[in-house]
Amino acid sequence: MKFGAVTLFPERVNDIAGYGVVGRAFERGIVTLTCENPRDYARDAHRTVDDRPYGGGPGMVMKYEPLAAAIDSIKAAMPDRSPVVYLSPQGELFDQAMARRFSELPGVVLVAGRYEGVDERLIESHVDEEVSLGDFVMSGGEIAVMAVIDTVTRLIPGVLGDAESAEQDSFMDGLLDCPHYTRPEEISGRRVPPVLLSGDHAAIGRWRYKQALGRSFVKRPELVEKLKLDGEQRLLLEEYLRESGRRS
Repeated sequence: MKFGAVTLFPERVNDIAGYGVVGRAFERGIVTLTCENPRDYARDAHRTVDDRPYGGGPGMVMKYEPLAAAIDSIKAAMPDRSPVVYLSPQGELFDQAMARRFSELPGVVLVAGRYEGVDERLIESHVDEEVSLGDFVMSGGEIAVMAVIDTVTRLIPGVLGDAESAEQDSFMDGLLDCPHYTRPEEISGRRVPPVLLSGDHAAIGRWRYKQALGRSFVKRPELVEKLKLDGEQRLLLEEYLRESGRRS
């Protein structure tokens, strides 16, 4: 898969290729990343990419021309069906389902904004989707771009060592992940749940799903509300709440 990034700080975004699982995916050529800096397309001696907003107000707005030229340049090197995605507070919330959809594409171009945002005409003419990480404000879109690259890369076949790892991550089935334990079996009187030591894979799977369902209900109830629980799921949830001393 090919990633493209339009950013004023390409060296920062390129750092995503240097570490961990994602870094190994880049080393193996499973994914690639090309960055374009809008400053390289500015036409004045100062390489200006921002200007004051029409109508007044605080801050500066990223100019249309250098951004459009950077997007056009990077799109020319991308496969067909590579959407341009602008990381924006007004975008659709980025989630695991969207990451899965992106992972099935041949490429995606991610645009990192700065200042007060970009000229609206760029969104109208060059952007296919607007995506937000959440209802908070950052200094720029670079961290958001890196988060999207990391999340999507994990879902591409061949990236993770264990083929089931991605499928067992949080949110893959719409729920939070179950709790995890490793050695030693006891720490300060806290023991690993006996079922995880039983070797009964069916019982372990049931316990893990019950924990994921219950933890989601307690910590992120809106996730469970979306599921429309069947009889077995309701039974597991009631069992979790009873065992944890909570009421439904």
